[in-house]
Amino acid sequence: MQLSGQLSGKTAIVTGSNSGIGLGVAVELARQGADIVLNSFTDRAEDHALAERIGAEHGVKARYIKADMSVGEDCRALVRQAGGCDILVNNAGIQHVAPVEDFPVEKWNAILAINLSSAFHTTAAALPGMRERGWGRIVNIASAHGLTASPFKSAYIAAKHGVVGLTKTVALETAGQGITANAICPGYVLTPLVEAQIPDQMKVHDMDRETVIREVMLLRQPSRQFATVEEIGGTAAFLCSPAAAQITGTTISVDGGWTAL
Repeated sequence: MQLSGQLSGKTAIVTGSNSGIGLGVAVELARQGADIVLNSFTDRAEDHALAERIGAEHGVKARYIKADMSVGEDCRALVRQAGGCDILVNNAGIQHVAPVEDFPVEKWNAILAINLSSAFHTTAAALPGMRERGWGRIVNIASAHGLTASPFKSAYIAAKHGVVGLTKTVALETAGQGITANAICPGYVLTPLVEAQIPDQMKVHDMDRETVIREVMLLRQPSRQFATVEEIGGTAAFLCSPAAAQITGTTISVDGGWTAL
């Protein structure tokens, strides 16, 4: 399906988007003609240069706005500073692994704030403008862990399940208003953060790269292949397309069959 240029005139905010999945989504939305607002908690020259490069490559307006997604007012200010939000992609997230009884309270609070509460705040700030314009697309990056669970990831799984529930509620509250809300649930995606884990896993398990990827990291992903940031970006772009106008309140799994088990 040819989607190119279909988002011309729209402004997309993508949280947590100076690398990884968020960046992949932002680049694909720019390729479809949307003006882009990148975001993270840093404020480096390279962050702003990244936005400039995306804008130049795709002929769109692109800028970077620093905002700490653990702070509700920062989340809402991001939407205000963007000056408009037709497409909201809530992607910012962090992870920590520990048994429930040993899980640090500060890590629990931070994961819930960044992975779940930020989506509430940005959505609440973006909805009035979407309703006024009679059009809006909210795409929440959840996870296979928004639909299933694994041990030692209590905060992440609670947050991602919450994102799925929030998505459904927003979809019901906006039904028939030209606004859709959906969640993408990726399995393992080959991002720089995941790539950096591979050498350590090779050492721990005394395996070569391909074996540790297939037998350890992708054990629960039946395809035994990572999803790519381009695939997640393409899925997000589809959810913003006219073909997806009646898709709302649902989850789309991009997990190589993980949640089919």
